[in-house]
Amino acid sequence: MYDLAAMGAWAEFAVRWLHVITAIAWIGSSFYFIALDLGLRRDREFETGADGEEWQVHGGGFYHIQKYLVAPAAMPEHLTWFKWESYWTWLSGAALLVIVYWFGAEFYLIDPVTLDLAVWQAIGISAASLVVGWIVYDQLCKSPLGQHTTGLMVLLFGVLVAMAWFYTQVFSGRAALLHLGAFTATIMTGNVAHIIIPNQKIVVADLKAGRTPDPKYGKIAKQRSTHNNYLTLPVIFLMLSNHYPLAFASQWNWVIASLVFLMGVTIRHYFNSMHARKGKPTWTWAATAILFLLIMWLSTAPMFRDSPEEVAAKAARFTEAEGYTQVADIVMSRCSMCHAAEPVWSGVLWPPKGVKLEAEADIAAHARGIYLQAGLSHAMPPGNVTSVSEDDRAAIRDWFAAATGG
Repeated sequence: MYDLAAMGAWAEFAVRWLHVITAIAWIGSSFYFIALDLGLRRDREFETGADGEEWQVHGGGFYHIQKYLVAPAAMPEHLTWFKWESYWTWLSGAALLVIVYWFGAEFYLIDPVTLDLAVWQAIGISAASLVVGWIVYDQLCKSPLGQHTTGLMVLLFGVLVAMAWFYTQVFSGRAALLHLGAFTATIMTGNVAHIIIPNQKIVVADLKAGRTPDPKYGKIAKQRSTHNNYLTLPVIFLMLSNHYPLAFASQWNWVIASLVFLMGVTIRHYFNSMHARKGKPTWTWAATAILFLLIMWLSTAPMFRDSPEEVAAKAARFTEAEGYTQVADIVMSRCSMCHAAEPVWSGVLWPPKGVKLEAEADIAAHARGIYLQAGLSHAMPPGNVTSVSEDDRAAIRDWFAAATGG
């Protein structure tokens, strides 16, 4: 039978690739239409009844684009809908969440020091938080407060800060920031699937029936689209954060995540102002830099530390498995010169990806990575510079199988 860990790794890679592709398509079209809408010229009356127009050049041709505030007088024969980019980004992201964090709950989702959850409990909280998050957000937008754009945005920021803190109280740091990204992305796709597209379909149905569309549907869709515009960059940061321990493994990870949302606002405000021809508010770059420096400082604040008893309990599964002594010798002699608090390998100034392999607890905590990177594949060490033999790799595979019952 093909190794299950290898199958899982390839499945994760395939779904992640799909997720990145669809996210590029969604974000690209979203940013384009925001820029187009803000840049429309509305300095004259149009015979067609359009609200504004824009001339653009790309790919050797010229494009003449007009926007109708509510709808054109008659339904066009061909109409392109922009929705599947959003749907497939969410679907592939949800699949990736299941593959990495649900199937690998004991490795990536649960941190017994933070909250000792059963696997089913952790998965239940993960799924429920995404559903409840959309419902709360949607109801806030539909409430009387939804008529006050600034007040609503401030309240929504408060909700995101609260969720950042909540996730760090129940999940591992890595899973907490990833889930905050999934929480936000679910809101964004929910806006497309349940508000923006349905409202556009109502307008299309009215046109086909010869009725005058109600402009309120466009206004509501525009509000949700604006929310998505400001949430996009923080979501990208949070999705990338799982590769950077300095972002997710800090005691102040929930504050870091909260500040990222403010950076998303300052960056998008600059581009939105520029596209709308309202000047270039360069102060936003200074504000963004200050926020990022603050994040860097917070990332080096005291990290969570397990007690000696907790470290021993978590490590026992792998340190007591058959073959551990041999694997420990391999790791110490072939890996620890780079993966150390103070690497001794020339040119390596800090442990790659923050992974340190200097103690029993370190080897146990990174057992799956050691297996995939140095046992099952030849990814580590790069270029096999420390001459890990095939017998060494076989020993790593045997040890991991003994520890996991594989």
